[in-house]
Amino acid sequence: MIKFVNAKINIGLNVVAKREDGYHDLETVFYPVGLECGMPHQPEPFDDVLEVTYDRASEMSGCRFQFMGRQIDCHPKKNLVVKAASNFLGLYNQDFDDLASYGMFGITLDKHLPDGAGLGGGSADAAFTLQMLNEVTGNRYDRATLLELAVKLGADCPFFLYNTPCFASGIGENLQEIDLDLKGYTILIVKPEVSISTAQAFAGISPKSPDFDLRFLPFLPIEDWKGKVVNDFETSVFSLHPELAAIKQSLYDSGALYASMSGSGSAIYGIYASPQAAIEERERLESTYQGIWLFGL
Repeated sequence: MIKFVNAKINIGLNVVAKREDGYHDLETVFYPVGLECGMPHQPEPFDDVLEVTYDRASEMSGCRFQFMGRQIDCHPKKNLVVKAASNFLGLYNQDFDDLASYGMFGITLDKHLPDGAGLGGGSADAAFTLQMLNEVTGNRYDRATLLELAVKLGADCPFFLYNTPCFASGIGENLQEIDLDLKGYTILIVKPEVSISTAQAFAGISPKSPDFDLRFLPFLPIEDWKGKVVNDFETSVFSLHPELAAIKQSLYDSGALYASMSGSGSAIYGIYASPQAAIEERERLESTYQGIWLFGL
C-alpha cells in the first residue's frame, strides 16, 4: 500500500492560555495541502511517499524501516514513524491474539516535506502510518482509537486522521470540521532555510483571547482576512527573523489576498485569486529560495 502524505497550513493561530501542565491552549484552522487531499502542486516533489507492507507468511517477525529522500537529523527511535508503528503494533498485539507471530511489516518513507516549516510533515507521516497499519491489519480500530494513539505522538497528528479543514482547540487535539473550501484559489508556499524550534517560538508569546473567532472563518470573505486572521507567533518570530516578514510583505505586494506564517514557522504562504500573479511571484523568488511550491493550479 502506497500513499502520498500531504501537509497542512494554519489559517490563523491564537495562543489563548497557558495550561497547568506547561502546554498552551491554541485555536487555529488546519487546512490540508497536497496530492492526497486533491490539491495538485508545482513543481514536484512536495508530498512524502509512504509505503506500508505486511507479509504475514514471513518466517521473520517484526517491522523493517527504510528512510529515503530528505535527511532529517533525528535518531531512529525518536522518528515519529517509528514511534507510531511501535505504538500501533504494541496495542494490536495486546488486543488481538492473531498477531502472536505476526510476520513482517515493512515501512518505507521517501521524505520530501520540509522540516522546521510549520507544515506538519512529521506529524502527517505518523498519522498516515497509523492509518495504513490499521488498513493492512483489517481496519479493526475506529478513528477514535487511532486519535488516542495520534495525540500521544504530537499535537498536529490527530488532524491528519481527518485531513479535511478543521477548527482546532486545546493543544490541537480537539477538532471540529468546518466548511472551508479554497478551490479556485492558488496557494504559494515559500520555505526559507530558517528553522524555528517550538521552544523558541513560544518564548515570546503572551497568551490572550483572540479578537476574531476562527470558527466563523468560512463566513468571512478572504479579502477581509488580512488584519483579522492573525498568527500570534509572527510578532516574536519576525523580530528574530526579519526575512520572514519580508517574504510575507512580498506576497502581499505581488497580489496575495491573504498571507501568513504557518504554525510556528518558518514557511510563509500566500493565497491568490490570480494564478498568474502567484506564478510570477514564484518565478521572482525561486532564485533566492529553493523551497517554493504552488498549489491549486
